[in-house]
Amino acid sequence: MLGGTEFAGRAITEGALARGWDVTVFHRGRHAPPQGVTSLHGDRTTADGLGALATGETWDAVVDTWSAAPSVVRDTARLLDGRVGRYVYISSRSVYVFPEPDALGENAPVVDGSPDDGDDVDYAAAKRGAELAAVDVFGDRALLVRAGLILGPYENIGRLPWWLNRIAKGGNVLAPGPRDAGLQYIDVRDLAAWTLDAIEQGLGGPYDLVSPPDHTTMRELLEACVHTAGSDAELVWTPPETILEAGIEPWMDLPIWVPPGEDYDTLHRGNVTKALSTGLRCRPVQETVADTWEWLQSIGGRAPQRPDRPVVGLDPETEAKVLRR
Repeated sequence: MLGGTEFAGRAITEGALARGWDVTVFHRGRHAPPQGVTSLHGDRTTADGLGALATGETWDAVVDTWSAAPSVVRDTARLLDGRVGRYVYISSRSVYVFPEPDALGENAPVVDGSPDDGDDVDYAAAKRGAELAAVDVFGDRALLVRAGLILGPYENIGRLPWWLNRIAKGGNVLAPGPRDAGLQYIDVRDLAAWTLDAIEQGLGGPYDLVSPPDHTTMRELLEACVHTAGSDAELVWTPPETILEAGIEPWMDLPIWVPPGEDYDTLHRGNVTKALSTGLRCRPVQETVADTWEWLQSIGGRAPQRPDRPVVGLDPETEAKVLRR
């Protein structure tokens, strides 16, 4: 496991340990990995950062969650060539050209990317370049897990934690409509389970990994937050037009939510037939919300924040202003 100490990497590591697998975690040492792994330290962005992986050990599979310069994945894949059976890269549905055409799934056109790119490319190009880096070395033994929105315990982006903490404060809460708009996301533990199953099955190539459309709705998600937090919060459902007119930014100010339109169709109407046909199972939203809240409480209520991602969430003054309207 390249990483293995935070969010998706940690969930995959814990899932592998639960299956009785022998797991080696290669990480920078900033966070403690789960107990029971072999821990190796190194910084992949430095000239000699892969030294701990340079010789000796072999593995059935490697899982890589890298999100920056594709050249880092290129160098790692080349180093591990001949000593790893399968290269699993946790990619993103962001690799598709926007807007993603309806129902094409993994056959939709993708953005340009190069395995040789550095840090001077955007997120979508970086993920695509990293995919190509894995495929260039491992061919059909490269599994590309194109994840959608990821939620659940260990989240270090802040989307579901923000909603839980805001609703826990109580009072009137700005709830973005349409309330019955379907949502697609993947619980990080379901992502981990499918990825580990895919390794066992010997799968390769791209797979979009997110729940089916309408797995839940905005109303079910926020009502689950109210119930789980034991809050007296009152959800004030507000039309998208009112929210946008107030200058509130979808996805960032109100995490998870986007109004009807191309963004919504791309993020929440994706075709995941391929993953479902290979065993993807998605737990109920109430379970994801409850377990995320339990984890938040266990760490003092404040979720960790990735330094390379912006802080999400609506400021109280703007929310109050819109609610007064």
